[in-house]
Amino acid sequence: MATLNLYKASKSFGAKKVLEDVSIDLKTGDILGIFGRNGCGKSTLLKMLFGTLKADTLNLKINGERITSEAIIPGKIIAYLPQDPFIPKNVKVRDVIPMYYKSQKEQDAVFYNPGVAKISAKKVGSLSLGERRYFEVILIGNLPHPFIMLDEPFSMIDPLHKEAIKTFLLTLKKTKGIILTDHYYDDVLEITTRNMVISEGKSTEIASKESLIALKYLSKRQL
Repeated sequence: MATLNLYKASKSFGAKKVLEDVSIDLKTGDILGIFGRNGCGKSTLLKMLFGTLKADTLNLKINGERITSEAIIPGKIIAYLPQDPFIPKNVKVRDVIPMYYKSQKEQDAVFYNPGVAKISAKKVGSLSLGERRYFEVILIGNLPHPFIMLDEPFSMIDPLHKEAIKTFLLTLKKTKGIILTDHYYDDVLEITTRNMVISEGKSTEIASKESLIALKYLSKRQL
């Protein structure tokens, strides 16, 4: 079992303190949902964990050993799905897969995924939003990294692809720890094992949907 422990992460942009005291405990089998209003620092936190954004403080341990942010990407520790599309539009789906996977076995695991196989001959730019996001999730999720972070995987896609992504993530959690953030809170809560809210720069673990109201992420009429 792999473990990830983050202690009191913080980040400021000039005089604006975005994150002040954020902690995470994650292990294989967990799907951790992170909620928060726009601008609260969710994406900032994921970029800090991935090592592409310098933190003010980032005390991170993987399997009990302290690790620097500079070691995350070369160490293949955390895979990251950003909010925005990242695959070139003019490349066919089948030609993207070898860019990420070298062995035939690894490539086949992605290529022969039922949802990917039927779009393999299409160019990425011709895919629907749901097809593209699903492909991105499968592409990143099959990487060997013990942890995966997904930034808004359900945003603006159709119900069919949402359900396919949920099914994949529930299977994936058997071998990985997953961090998931999205404003489609019902979709997130359907598959998470634990949840937290970032508010005023601090993280608070929650036990129920009602806690999202108490921490001012939702209003009562949204329940």
